[in-house]
Amino acid sequence: MSPATVPRVLTLLAGMGMVVAGIGFIVALILNAFVFDRYNAYGEVPIPGAATLQLPAGEVTISFHTQIIGSTSGGGLPIPDLQLGIDPPAGAPEPVITESIGGTTTVNNDARVRVWVARIAEDGAYRIRTDGNVGAYLSPRLAFGHGSQWGALPWWCAAAFGLALVGLVIARIWAARVRRAPRPVPTGPPPPTFTIGDTPAAPHSYIPTEDGIRIEQLKNLAALRDCGALTDAEFESEKRRLLGGR
Repeated sequence: MSPATVPRVLTLLAGMGMVVAGIGFIVALILNAFVFDRYNAYGEVPIPGAATLQLPAGEVTISFHTQIIGSTSGGGLPIPDLQLGIDPPAGAPEPVITESIGGTTTVNNDARVRVWVARIAEDGAYRIRTDGNVGAYLSPRLAFGHGSQWGALPWWCAAAFGLALVGLVIARIWAARVRRAPRPVPTGPPPPTFTIGDTPAAPHSYIPTEDGIRIEQLKNLAALRDCGALTDAEFESEKRRLLGGR
């Protein structure tokens, strides 16, 4: 494996990790808001009104729940002035109620927002009393339930995204150092450009024939005649001699 391969593989893995973590973060937020959030798991009480609800020990979320027409204008659901009373069963301690304003969740014309969190000491039937200035709301009520059991999942996805981002930065720095690193120069004599094998066979020598010799001599005589070194009579005499009187 070449030195440049490892940074490329790390870059690919880090990029894929960032994509998966980002998608997981968005999906986790959606699921926690619309699927895993059981905001009315223990029941609802109209405002104003009273009802008895069976509440478990532990934290119970209390949300303002109403119907809306149109949108919330991007500012969230306005929370009216509300009054809440929780009467515990006989012998049970009073619930501890803490204000905890959450974000608005809207599905079609149904909107809700968390207002309080109640810490219930013992399981039992609790008498709930509600009141408030809710004349401008449609079907206002308080919903008692619990949040998503996967509330930490978006943060795990965010942590995974951060780790993948750190890995991507490390991979790019590594790749830059590999590109800048000097490449080794080969030492020793250069490789041969040919292979020493059997000695090639000597070319066949050309042995001229008598006719070939006569032809060459006639060419020489013709050249001497053309340049004036021989007269026509001398040329004819030498020609007959070469041809053997033919």
